[in-house]
Amino acid sequence: MVEVITCNERTEDVKEDMRTDGNGRTVENVAPEPVIHETKEDPETQTQKTRTWIWSVVYLCFYGFMVQLKPGEPFITPYLLSTEKNFTSEQVTNEINPVLTYSYMVVLVPVFLLTDYLRYKPVLILQSLSHVSIWLFLLLGASLLEMQFMEFFYGITMAARVAYSSYIFSLVPATVYQRVASYSRTSVLMGVFTSSVLGQICVSLGGVSYRMLSAVSLGFVTFGLFLSFFLPWPKRSLFFNQARLEEERKEAAQSELAKMKPEENDGSVAAQGSNHKYPSWTNTVFVQMLKELKNVVKVPSLRLWSLWWVFNSTGYYLVLFYVHILWNKVYPATDNKHVYNGAVEAASTLLGAVTSFAAGYVKIRWNLWSELVIGLITAVQAGLLLLMGITDNIWVCYVAYALFRGFYQFLVPIAIFQIASSLTKELCALVFGVNTFLGTVLKTIITIIVADKRGLALNVQSQFFVYFFYFTLLTVVYLGCSAFIITCHYRNQRAQEETTEVAIATELSPMTTAASEGTTAHNGTSIKT
Repeated sequence: MVEVITCNERTEDVKEDMRTDGNGRTVENVAPEPVIHETKEDPETQTQKTRTWIWSVVYLCFYGFMVQLKPGEPFITPYLLSTEKNFTSEQVTNEINPVLTYSYMVVLVPVFLLTDYLRYKPVLILQSLSHVSIWLFLLLGASLLEMQFMEFFYGITMAARVAYSSYIFSLVPATVYQRVASYSRTSVLMGVFTSSVLGQICVSLGGVSYRMLSAVSLGFVTFGLFLSFFLPWPKRSLFFNQARLEEERKEAAQSELAKMKPEENDGSVAAQGSNHKYPSWTNTVFVQMLKELKNVVKVPSLRLWSLWWVFNSTGYYLVLFYVHILWNKVYPATDNKHVYNGAVEAASTLLGAVTSFAAGYVKIRWNLWSELVIGLITAVQAGLLLLMGITDNIWVCYVAYALFRGFYQFLVPIAIFQIASSLTKELCALVFGVNTFLGTVLKTIITIIVADKRGLALNVQSQFFVYFFYFTLLTVVYLGCSAFIITCHYRNQRAQEETTEVAIATELSPMTTAASEGTTAHNGTSIKT
């Protein structure tokens, strides 16, 4: 409930009065602007609101779990390479998979902006429709073009993930952001884990064909589409709708003023309404945040972790996009029961969840050791990529992949904390959006050069050697920066210690001088030497 407390507003046709304050000075009697106070809500209303957002969070987490139930997803590549679809490894590597990267880059910015402008729900419905389209193309499509369309819709689903991750913040009070964010992330991880385990059980123990597994996945995502229509519609968002809500609040207050004193407030209300009815787009929160981005790159920790997000996430997702093709190259199983993609994805997801949780308990001086930690982990990831590229043992490949994902997931929450801890919620979302877009652009450039048939069109093992050199180059840069920063830190520390010693010696020197200038006699009198 909004309570409006009014005073006589000053208009152009009202003369200014003068009054005398307690000290005898004449001051201008300026009527204050209308003040809008939030009255304290009764406990029943607060309980009702709390109950509403709790059920909204529960439903959203259930939705996030259900839309991840796609047991056929770890087996899409084996399905395309099987006799049922009969695509060659070169077609999948150089013509089908690259479309995912291109689609992701093209739709990322529009989806990011529409997510906030349309207030999340329509974008989640679009994501569910794209999920349905993916499995329809897999089931009914047979041509190369249809599989490329399938990858196009896959790119839309990846770009729309931002809607789910930010949607939950529009439903709950700011005091519980961290808690509900963990709930939503856990529900997604549990969905991926359950989906992978279910798919592996169906293939290895149930003898289910890839086509039947795709049909089961289509059923799950169709149910997810049904759930998306019943998601609560938030009233606010991060950027575009803040100004609109503020205008609505002001208009409501002004209309209340007009009802209370219509003859006195007609002119002022009309004037204020004409000023605020059509706010300039340059004053929107989004544009103001864009102007603030230039200050972000000036902060060393924000700059470092943003660059890590751009460069390391690029390599990470390139590995994820092509690792299933590598597994099929290392071990071209003729029997579906011996394809363990689902089990490996489940294990790597679980390991990623454990390392993400463990990262929250790491307490070091990140402003000093960040580059060293990133450099060492990137070096280990480079070694794992080299191992995946040269090994002929599929189990070594599986383990290396799980560890590769685990190390990346370990750094993700640290990067999120380092970036988000010193930014507002709106600016933080924009920084992550820009970082993701830059990473997608870099990923597209590498894909065009390395994987696309119009570029080098390398086979999958050669691509993994390229990724190895990419991570090796990042390692050299990180460790070089680390050596420079640590050296500068200890050099400055030593210089400060020397400065402190000189200052102490300077403070003690007058005492020494005074002692040398005079001596004290036995009777207590001072005698000059």
